[in-house]
Parts: sequence; structure tokens; C-alpha cells
Amino acid sequence: MLRIALCDDETSARDALRFQLEKILFDGNEEIVYEFNSGKRAVSWLAKHPGEIDLLFLDVEMDEMNGMEAATAIRTFNQDLMIVFVTGYTDYVFDGYKVSALDYIIKPAGPDRLRGLMERVRNASADKSEAFFTFQNVDGTFKINLRDILYCYSEKRLVHLVTAQKEYQFYDKLDSVEKSLGDSFVRIHQRYLVNSHAVEHVSSSSVTLAGCDLPISRALKEPAAKKLAHAMLGGDF
Repeated sequence: MLRIALCDDETSARDALRFQLEKILFDGNEEIVYEFNSGKRAVSWLAKHPGEIDLLFLDVEMDEMNGMEAATAIRTFNQDLMIVFVTGYTDYVFDGYKVSALDYIIKPAGPDRLRGLMERVRNASADKSEAFFTFQNVDGTFKINLRDILYCYSEKRLVHLVTAQKEYQFYDKLDSVEKSLGDSFVRIHQRYLVNSHAVEHVSSSSVTLAGCDLPISRALKEPAAKKLAHAMLGGDF
């Protein structure tokens, strides 16, 4: 599922772009899910919802915070989002490389240009080897890159997912989360599941990562230590 957002402070411009895009999007697999009327609002929302958007069409000429400023802010917390600049001028084209923009389109966007662009987007999406974990809570839907997850722990009916930037909570069972995350995540305790690639040190009773010492249970000590040692040495499970 390719989730798309539009950001332009002119309603008519957003409407025109949405109209053209909806003609060429693949039904059931590509969808425009959010629209923002300012760069500042887009940055604020994206910072709180990492991974929820895959592609952002970002207008360059906006008041308060222009598109280049918004993209620069977005790149401080999200390197994976595909950004396509929308502009009425060619002057900004080369500036897009500074923020790893995928491409740019000149207003008004014609159907042929958009078709070619979407092919690039689809190819870029297919080439991505990173895997993601998706979950929902009261704040919405989140898609977190597996490499950014440090560890998970359970507390009653809640699972807490911890990254370097934030901690998220959602209702699930740690057993189910473990199956979804895959072999790079190791169960060290009934309540704790760690990203083996984030582990810094393993002792007889704990695992250290990101400055935290998490307990290893006696029952899981031997298999967990073996898997973590292989991962820390760069081996396979």
C-alpha cells in the first residue's frame, strides 16, 4: 500500500494535483490519505506519525515555512519518506538534492509527467529492502522501520515499542509482535524483546542497549545469549 500526502497552501492547487493523481493511481494499492495546507503543519504531523506516509508532494512556494524549509526539517527525523517537490519555477530544482528529493514537477502537472513520476516512485518502493512494523493505537497508524526499533516490552495488555526518539504503546501480545518482527529480534524475557543489532553488551543476567540494562530470564538465557552472540559477531542465526 502506497500512502500519499499533498502539501500546498493553495486549495485549488491541491485539488488540481489530487484530480490528476487519482486518474493514474493503482486502485487498492495507492491512495492519497492526507492533505496539509502548510509546511509547518506537515512537519508537525509527520514528526508524530513516523512511517505513516510513503510519498509527499510538497509545494516549494508557501508562506510561513516554504517547501525547502519543511523538507529540511523532515529530514532531521525521517530519511525514508519520498519527497517530490511541486513548484511553479525551475529555480529550485537543484536545491532538491540537498534534502534527497526523489523528483520535482512543474505546475500544473500534466498526466504524462505524473505517470513517469509514479513509475519512478513504484520502482523506488520496490527497491527498498528495509522492512517495517505497522501497528495502530489511539493516535493513528504507525509504520516503523525495523532498524529503528530498540526493544519492546509488555505491561499487562499493552506492548511498549521503544525507539531512540520515542516510545509507543498499543494493545497486542508480545508473542504476536515477536512473530511479526522476525529473527533479528530476540526474546530475552517473558516481558522483553530486543533488536539484536542494537545490543551493546550481554552479561550473565542482563542485556545492555541504548544505555538500558534489560533482564535475561533463566529460562531464555541460553538460547538468547547464543542468538545475540551470533548477531553481535555479524553471523547468521
